Amino acid sequence: NSEQISALFCKGCAYCVKFCPKQILEMGTVRSRKGHFNPVVTDPEKCIACGICATMCPEAAIEVTKGE
Repeated sequence: NSEQISALFCKGCAYCVKFCPKQILEMGTVRSRKGHFNPVVTDPEKCIACGICATMCPEAAIEVTKGE
């Protein structure tokens, strides 16, 4: 499982962090080129690829894929 968070589109709203059922996202500490703090995945192994983070993202900045 992996989440790809696009710093190009992310505006740092933190909806993905708030709604992740496994609480594996947190806001990063480094600003993007646009000046936003973007979320980072803290424990990719715990991701269940539910897609809630991508659904909640108003900027469509998250893509969730499920690996084998």
